[in-house]
Amino acid sequence: MSTPLVAILMGSKNDMPTMEATEKVLTSLGIPFETHVMSAHRTPEKVREFALGARDAGFEVIICAAGGAAALPGAVSALTTLPVIGVPLATSEVAGGIDAIYAVLQIPPGVPVAGVGVGGWGTRNAAYLAASILSLSHDDVRESYTAFREQQSR
Repeated sequence: MSTPLVAILMGSKNDMPTMEATEKVLTSLGIPFETHVMSAHRTPEKVREFALGARDAGFEVIICAAGGAAALPGAVSALTTLPVIGVPLATSEVAGGIDAIYAVLQIPPGVPVAGVGVGGWGTRNAAYLAASILSLSHDDVRESYTAFREQQSR
């Protein structure tokens, strides 16, 4: 499995330290991924081009992290039918990330975004949720994810 199955998108380079946990989990499970920085507000054409071409590029799940207005997950979901997992980040000074939670979770019907918790736990759970989705069609991912789940319950 050398073709990246998961795309990790983040709205700013400042989000990279937070999203390293997502990368570590995917690596530990043997899931190939790529990480990109793009903003729904500052680079909307880049987001559009990426989302429209994601399936053809071989991606099967997209993880989008954003804070503040947190528009990236919804913008990406509006342009693709691939599963999109939104990670709200507490990057604004407004309410410790609650604004990002609402932005990720309150998406109009028909444009779904799966949401996880803010920051730390959420970044890891986004990777585990991606593994769960991929395990439906990738035996090697199912095996590594099942092994992880069994190991954590010991």
